[in-house]
Amino acid sequence: MKRRSLILVAAVFGFATLFAAVVVAGTTVEDVITFKPIAGEGKYQDRTVTFSHTKHHEEYNIGCGECHHDENGKALTNLKVGDNVQKCIECHSKPGEVATDEKMKWRKEKISRKDQKKMSLEYHAEALHENCIECHKDYNKKNKTKAAPQACTQCHTE
Repeated sequence: MKRRSLILVAAVFGFATLFAAVVVAGTTVEDVITFKPIAGEGKYQDRTVTFSHTKHHEEYNIGCGECHHDENGKALTNLKVGDNVQKCIECHSKPGEVATDEKMKWRKEKISRKDQKKMSLEYHAEALHENCIECHKDYNKKNKTKAAPQACTQCHTE
């Protein structure tokens, strides 16, 4: 009976230690992430986009929650480096961008602009473009500069 209790205590302690290690460790965040087009059509399908966490977080003082958001698009302001986050593709799971004929269909069906925007954000590339470009526009306006890229070829390099 004592031996069984000792094994049970050791097993519980082992699982608790493993759980604590996973929680404390969080996510290892790669500094440079390379976004590769995952499907669809378009001029820049063969061009990747690189993103540096260090550059955005340390040089531009951008918090994690300014890019990472909840299911309603609200910033996750309590995030810190190393916290677990979902990848964009987990929610914005439709590959590529909205096709032109799909956009035309939405207009023909008189779908509101608000609903069109919501539906377009289901597409991976549309969500990334919205998140990045809007932030770059705000940065440039606030700082009276053109340093943050907004044109396709400034991010989509060969």
